[in-house]
Amino acid sequence: MLEIKNMTYEIQDNGQTRTILDDVSLQIEKGKILVITGPNGSGKSTLAKLLMGIIQPTKGQILLNGQDITALSVTERARSGMGYTFQQPPRFKGITVRKLLEIAAGEKLTEEACCNYLSEVGICAKDYLNREADTSLSGGEMKRIEIATQLIKHSEFTIFDEPEAGIDLWSFSMLVETFNRLKARGDRGLIIISHQERLIKMADDIMVLSDGKITKKGKADVVLNQLHCDKMTYSI
Repeated sequence: MLEIKNMTYEIQDNGQTRTILDDVSLQIEKGKILVITGPNGSGKSTLAKLLMGIIQPTKGQILLNGQDITALSVTERARSGMGYTFQQPPRFKGITVRKLLEIAAGEKLTEEACCNYLSEVGICAKDYLNREADTSLSGGEMKRIEIATQLIKHSEFTIFDEPEAGIDLWSFSMLVETFNRLKARGDRGLIIISHQERLIKMADDIMVLSDGKITKKGKADVVLNQLHCDKMTYSI
């Protein structure tokens, strides 16, 4: 289980303290999907970075399977079983897609293994293995390659920060299929930050953030009904 207890994150802005996240608590079990949604600027991406250790909380704890990982670095959290995908995946000039997959795996991979992982995210592997993971690839291509690296790592919990950002409709459909397969396997917990209703409907639980505070949290069908009653809209 991954658990956040009473997390607060504050920054200093022109000599004043500004609260980005205010007393946020949540938990997610392995094999479940938690979707975090809410208006832009509500603290969703900040929460993702706190979970992965990219930034440190002002107050609160993060527990992974009962172990306090609050003070662990990004690398230590990755080794403990945490995975993370960026809104905009980083580009790596001079590093091929195959090398990127091998870095994620921590070992040399056969061409067949690389092809298997890339085909899971809808990429024809032989067209990509020797290409550089740089700006010559589209946002949708890099997004799916980044997800393939997470499939290789077999993290217990993986955070996807707006996986739909900057990709076309076909690539988005492939992402939905990938998440459906991951959910069906039940071998990891997924935290998806998204505005997309198709992704929100995949959730076991939904949490809504607004101005750094939790405004709604609970089972997906209950929260979705509340959102629709509130006339909250999403792009599909």
